[in-house]
Amino acid sequence: MKKQGYYLLFTLILLIFTSSCSSHISTNLDKDNFQKYFSAATVEIYQHEQDIPTHHQLIGVVEGQDCQEKSHHAEPDKINARTKARQQAFKKQANGIVFTGCAELSSEQLAQLSQSSDAQQCHALIICYGKAYFIEVEASTDNEE
Repeated sequence: MKKQGYYLLFTLILLIFTSSCSSHISTNLDKDNFQKYFSAATVEIYQHEQDIPTHHQLIGVVEGQDCQEKSHHAEPDKINARTKARQQAFKKQANGIVFTGCAELSSEQLAQLSQSSDAQQCHALIICYGKAYFIEVEASTDNEE
């Protein structure tokens, strides 16, 4: 009987432990995280405004940055900066973008821009600028019978 008591006690403790943990489980699987992550994919890149195939309207100017915080961190990446600009365009309800340029600033250039090097937040920085457009989507015709 003593052995049964230990099994019962162990089962009870295990049950209490698992039930108390189940109410505190959290994950980073959030619908908003998915939408933010994939939002850039819905904004199509065009080389020039003339390349936009249908009626379109300029929504505004957007920018994206990628910062190298410390010299031993990864260098800033133009693709990350452009992706952030596309995410900003998506927030403005744009579905197209034309990049007008990117600028790379070194630590020396950033130090010159800031009054003191203590205020400098990035070791190096890439900034990409673009024009965000709302592009009318042509209705597809499925009359091919």
